[in-house]
Amino acid sequence: MKNEFVLAIAQLSAEKNLDSDTVFAAVEAAMSSALKKDDLQYAEVEVKINRDSGNIDAWRLYTVTPDDDIEDDELQVSPERASTMGYPGKHAGDVIKEEVAAAPAGRIAAQTLKQVVLQRLREAERESVFEDFTGKEGELVSGTVLRVEGGRRQVILDLGRTEAVLPAAEQVRSEHYRVGQRLRVFVKEVYKASKGPQVVVSRSNPALVKRLFELEVPEIARGVVEVMGIARDGGHRTKIAVISRQHGIDPIGACVGVRGSRIQNIVNELGGERIDVVRWDPVEEAFVANSL
Repeated sequence: MKNEFVLAIAQLSAEKNLDSDTVFAAVEAAMSSALKKDDLQYAEVEVKINRDSGNIDAWRLYTVTPDDDIEDDELQVSPERASTMGYPGKHAGDVIKEEVAAAPAGRIAAQTLKQVVLQRLREAERESVFEDFTGKEGELVSGTVLRVEGGRRQVILDLGRTEAVLPAAEQVRSEHYRVGQRLRVFVKEVYKASKGPQVVVSRSNPALVKRLFELEVPEIARGVVEVMGIARDGGHRTKIAVISRQHGIDPIGACVGVRGSRIQNIVNELGGERIDVVRWDPVEEAFVANSL
């Protein structure tokens, strides 16, 4: 049966949506830091927690170094000393371990340990969020408006695991955003900043319309109908050019749907924006005629 310590880590992993090994590593690193704040401040320390029993082992690490080359007794030992420590036959560059007490709770600063653990968990969580949303660049996500800043200068959305910024340049002028409103947005960019991953989203990007058509029109999702181009004036009008890659499939009819059902869902998502679906043609004159 797992002890309370291991169960607590499992619970923390679930709460933070992190792999349990990531949380164990954060706790081990925090314990190493706490030990170094005690009487091992100049030493290299390693802490390992048994994933099943919760037992904690700690070691001081030394690098085997020829006598004449030793510069730091806290980090280096000669082959002769390594032999007396139970490591005979070791050569320069080898690393040996000396077991140390895993510091009873009273010997380490509990507050420092807690702070370091929380900091490392925040870093791990940020990295996890960054990796998650980097994979969503160019995709659609749904979020809820948390706040509108600077009179529309930027809108902050809650995406669940993180927040996203909808800057003024990516907003649709005719849309009015309100706290609590649910929005579908296009993930334009994800990058790392000092305060964590930053997710920039868009409501005006033409690619938003393309992704909506992919969701509503199975023929586009399957590649039977292909989107060849989009021209958009966000909030007012969009023209989307499509072509059929399969004989007998009407690309315009596929996009519009029975009684306009498919395209109406997209129009509703875009707040009533007018959408014209035109047939793409490789002959410029014919394409222009189709677009009129």
